[in-house]
Amino acid sequence: MVPSPRSSCPPDSSRAAPLTDSPARLFDTFIRAHSERQAMDWALVLASQGIETIMDREPSGHGWALRLTAGDHERALRSIHQYRIENRRFGWRQPLPDSDWTYHWGVIAWMVVCVIVFGFQSRLERGLFDSTAVHRGEWWRAFTSVWLHQDLGHLGMNLVFGGLFLGLAMGRYGAGFALLTGMLAGALGNLLGLFLRPGNYVGLGASGLVMGALGMLAAQATPLWRAGRWGARLAWTTFSAGVGLFIVLGTDPSSDVIAHGGGFVGGLLGGAIGALIPDRIRPVVSRASGLLAIALVAVTWRYVLLE
Repeated sequence: MVPSPRSSCPPDSSRAAPLTDSPARLFDTFIRAHSERQAMDWALVLASQGIETIMDREPSGHGWALRLTAGDHERALRSIHQYRIENRRFGWRQPLPDSDWTYHWGVIAWMVVCVIVFGFQSRLERGLFDSTAVHRGEWWRAFTSVWLHQDLGHLGMNLVFGGLFLGLAMGRYGAGFALLTGMLAGALGNLLGLFLRPGNYVGLGASGLVMGALGMLAAQATPLWRAGRWGARLAWTTFSAGVGLFIVLGTDPSSDVIAHGGGFVGGLLGGAIGALIPDRIRPVVSRASGLLAIALVAVTWRYVLLE
């Protein structure tokens, strides 16, 4: 995945092509914000300092920015920097330094649950993906198995890469949407094996969820296809980088390549859909998706724990 061009000083700032918005003033620079809400907050800060600015879409068409004159640029950066110091508090979504990526620390909850489940895994055989049992109608195994791991090494690897990929996907799409999409992608990888594998088998699906998170990141630049040649090139580069990482991490012959591939494809589809959701309704969609994810966990694990 390739982030958009980096800026030289925080908060994100870059030069834009000269844009004349009035006969008297030339708004030829911009300060990049991570969201529409952040742009609105910063616009109010600058207004309180007598700095004229216009809130607009970022020049690449992906994100928000404040446009202002070159003469006000440095003073605006200082004002915003001071505002951020005075209002510093912990947030689940944290922008990564010198990039446009955002990391969501809510992924820690997923990691903790995976560790807890691993501690009781010897008693959770009904949660494994047993193709014979699934053919008998035990459909929930496609979902419960995305929380299970083969051994301590498998758990550690999924926590490392899952903590990275899923945390970034949560920052991009919202925690609830990313978690639900990852679970569905992992289940898709499991179910794909029913059609592509000869004979019966027993498998796990945790890595499918991790590959689903990688697929979401590979698809996160989907809207840029409509932004001209530059946008299409960035979207293609992002997708190609994701595919490259999948080949490196998900095609080990000793692993479940089919489940990995199904998870990655599921993540691509979910990520492409999620990237098209308007920013103004993204929090609502993410919260609704989070509730669905919790409900799905509760319903499917009921079959494992109570029967």
